[in-house]
Amino acid sequence: MTATALEVRHGRDLVEPPLFQRLAAFCAAEYEMEPPLAEAVMDQGLAFLWTMGSTGKGDVMAPSRQVDPAWHTFMLHSQEYAEWCEAHFGRFLHHAPNSKIRSLGLMLDVTELIRQAGFAVDKTLWGTAAECNEPACCGDGPCC
Repeated sequence: MTATALEVRHGRDLVEPPLFQRLAAFCAAEYEMEPPLAEAVMDQGLAFLWTMGSTGKGDVMAPSRQVDPAWHTFMLHSQEYAEWCEAHFGRFLHHAPNSKIRSLGLMLDVTELIRQAGFAVDKTLWGTAAECNEPACCGDGPCC
């Protein structure tokens, strides 16, 4: 018997390609990002939303500053967002900002949940790309 590697999922595959391209283009224009960065942000944002909605762990999850624009972008496409949430989770995923501090620990927890859901994680967008020496590194700083 041979072991097979699990296929890594991508957030962009959770919506139809034309919708993904519209969302990425809007994100690029609205947040003044280069198109490849906006696509990466939308990919991670969709993986985040899927993980949050499918695990019911929204109370312990928050997007990074870099990924949060993806959620805003999708919500501004309200019909598509509402239909997507209903189709996948049977409910609307509300964006209720709270006082969570985007610490390195929180971002590591969130990215681990996303990874456990089978998605590729772009650590550069979550503030977890480098070894940090807390508390000097807040998770969104240049060292991470």
